[in-house]
Amino acid sequence: MSTQLTYAVPGVHCGHCEAAITDEVSQVRGVRAVHVDLEAKEVTVQGDEVDDARVRAAIEEAGYEIA
Repeated sequence: MSTQLTYAVPGVHCGHCEAAITDEVSQVRGVRAVHVDLEAKEVTVQGDEVDDARVRAAIEEAGYEIA
């Protein structure tokens, strides 16, 4: 089953933020795509049966807090 999750991440503001989050979240099982919207300060994750808790942990591991 395809899943799309969106998270508000107010601390993202540059390409480094985008790369750090993308690198961490891409490693979560089932994730097919990660989009970091710097203007909206949101991270959208698409994949198959993606575990919300693991995605949240990956974003935090990258050094960012979810609002």
